[in-house]
Amino acid sequence: MHIRRLGWAGIEIESGGARLAIDPIAGLGDLEQFVGPPRTELPPPGPLDLALVTHLHRDHADPDVLSDVRRVLRPAVDDGAFLEVAATSAQEAIGGTVVAPWESRSEGPFTVTAVPAVDGFGDPQVSWVVEADGRRIIHCGDTLLHGHWWRIRMRCGPFDAAFLPVNGAVCEFPHRTPHSPFAADLDPEQAAVAAELLQAPVAVPIHYDTIHHPPVYAQVDDPQGRFAAAAGGRARVLAIGEELVLS
Repeated sequence: MHIRRLGWAGIEIESGGARLAIDPIAGLGDLEQFVGPPRTELPPPGPLDLALVTHLHRDHADPDVLSDVRRVLRPAVDDGAFLEVAATSAQEAIGGTVVAPWESRSEGPFTVTAVPAVDGFGDPQVSWVVEADGRRIIHCGDTLLHGHWWRIRMRCGPFDAAFLPVNGAVCEFPHRTPHSPFAADLDPEQAAVAAELLQAPVAVPIHYDTIHHPPVYAQVDDPQGRFAAAAGGRARVLAIGEELVLS
């Protein structure tokens, strides 16, 4: 299994001549009006056979990328979504097939399973387990710390690698007031705990540095370094575009 880190939360996985990506984006679209342009590069994936979407926020679901993919799997959108209009627009643009938590699909050389995740704004979100070539990884979008980790490990593990958000973003979007002082996704230390609970021998930080626009969207200081320190020997920091090979 060859895994390439894309920008922000995105990764690309190649196996058996097929390629899938999770949360690939080429830009921030309408989200830029709130958080400014991307602060890091967002390299596009190669031609995709399958795309998996953790949730329909614009920084994880890019219609410009996903509309060209033959097969897209995603969670549902509910009527109370934090960015209801944006999420509905993304849903209409990308189409795709709704997959419920704990539902598995065989897609070419890949077996993919949606597992529970918790979004910081209460919107539907899943994490994705991907298995191919006898290897298995989990990608956790921008989830919070939650109580499903043990069940995920018992039902879907063991894992060879976990890809975890680490920026611990505190958000003051105008759509929701009063504002919460607490992070909307995992901070570095929480991500290290999640890796331990999942018993993943390799833990890769994602979802940091591309967006930092206080006070609307403020990440923690040095998310990558703090995660590496907290996760210890599990931590494997990948530069954007760098590849991890699980053999």
